[in-house]
Amino acid sequence: MRSVSSKKDIRTENLNINNLHIEQVQQYKYLGFIINDSNSVEEEIKERIAVGTKAYHANQNFFKSELVTKYSKLKLYRTVIRPIVTYASETWVLKETTIQKLLVFERKILRRIFGPMKENEIWRIKINEELDKLIKHKNIVNCIKAQRLSWFGHAQRMPDARTVKKIFKWKPLTKRSQGRPKYRWDDNIKQDISQMKIKNWIACVQDRGKWKDVGEKDKTFNH
Repeated sequence: MRSVSSKKDIRTENLNINNLHIEQVQQYKYLGFIINDSNSVEEEIKERIAVGTKAYHANQNFFKSELVTKYSKLKLYRTVIRPIVTYASETWVLKETTIQKLLVFERKILRRIFGPMKENEIWRIKINEELDKLIKHKNIVNCIKAQRLSWFGHAQRMPDARTVKKIFKWKPLTKRSQGRPKYRWDDNIKQDISQMKIKNWIACVQDRGKWKDVGEKDKTFNH
């Protein structure tokens, strides 16, 4: 299977190489990751959330049990369920709508873990800010951003001869199309670096220890 990524309409055309038939498709899955003709991760993230929801429902008895501590429930979520959702997330471009979907998914589970609270003799669910405070701001989105910064640092430190580094530094010869430009992965990185006010990041990223500290800070940073 092959997929062609472009804003323009492309005529569907299958390939035949040495009697091998290669069908052109709109999207396909490779190494657990959805690749499509629009070069968008929206469908991939949607499926990741769906798979994570299935994993949560498969362990609902554990999360509902009063014999299991909140710490154990939170640990199960962070070590089993969240990694299912954030698989390969260091390559994602996050839009605001996607961010909200990820947070909604996580908060549903956190409300099950921490339960309601009693206020003025009335029970109510915990609001978003209260949940974020209980997990010390280490929410799923901050986790993804930290993983993304970690991969960015790894790519920056690679020797220039590495194929990954060549692709990472490659710039198209054509100009970007007119109108509002498509949000890119490095735009996400630049935004995070700017929000965290990382001074002299070019030198910082070359120090593995310092950049690791930046990633740890990003896990609790209030973007």
